[in-house]
Amino acid sequence: MDHPLLVAFCERLTLAGIATVRFNFPYMEKRRKMPDRPDILMKTWSRVRDYVENETGGSLKKIFTAGKSMGGRIASLMLADGRLLSDGMIFLGYPLHPAGKKDQLRDEHLFRISAPMLFFAGTRDSLCDLDLLQSVLKRIRPEPRLVIIDGGDHSFHVPASSPETLSDIYDRIATESIKWMKGKKV
Repeated sequence: MDHPLLVAFCERLTLAGIATVRFNFPYMEKRRKMPDRPDILMKTWSRVRDYVENETGGSLKKIFTAGKSMGGRIASLMLADGRLLSDGMIFLGYPLHPAGKKDQLRDEHLFRISAPMLFFAGTRDSLCDLDLLQSVLKRIRPEPRLVIIDGGDHSFHVPASSPETLSDIYDRIATESIKWMKGKKV
């Protein structure tokens, strides 16, 4: 939850009047490198959703889900199976395939999600070939929105020669997300 992208994203959304919640999966809390089993990751997402519902008394008009890499993938698996409800899903770098294994797509469940989706993808992301992602997104209904970060890697870091700074990129990600969410009547 302390990843600079997530911190910046949540700060900018909060400034725009959109409440946010960040959390760590148990393995991150324990400072382990190996991620938890999928059932534990999903249980964590469920607990966070329950926490939000309990703290707000169910008074929120809209709840959007966002995730960085594996966090977004796990949330999307739950959305596809109806185990997590969301008015829209924001992917901050989707891990479409393992690094160097473009033939092992992690896309099957995305076609079962009925909520609107917003994807951010870097052109240098080793976990998400942009041509493959665009091909997948063309087949999803409703058609998701894709924002491409030129020169960005999986965390949207760009080469020093880029005209955009990391702060510029974080601003653009937050601005695009806010416009997208507000278009969905936040």
